[in-house]
Amino acid sequence: MAQITDSIGEFRRKRRRELLTFAVLAFGIWPVVAVGVVGGYGFLVWMYQIVNGPPGPHDVKPAPSGPVE
Repeated sequence: MAQITDSIGEFRRKRRRELLTFAVLAFGIWPVVAVGVVGGYGFLVWMYQIVNGPPGPHDVKPAPSGPVE
């Protein structure tokens, strides 16, 4: 009977540790990683556009300044 009690106690300890590990990963580490990845990508795009200019047509000429018909 002592073995069964020990295995139940061990099961509960393992389950508690596993739930705590899941909570730390799900609500602590992964949100920080996700924000870091998205922020890093945004920073990369920002730096790329500073160096190479924004996307879109680059040879846009202003409209002639004559009379409007």
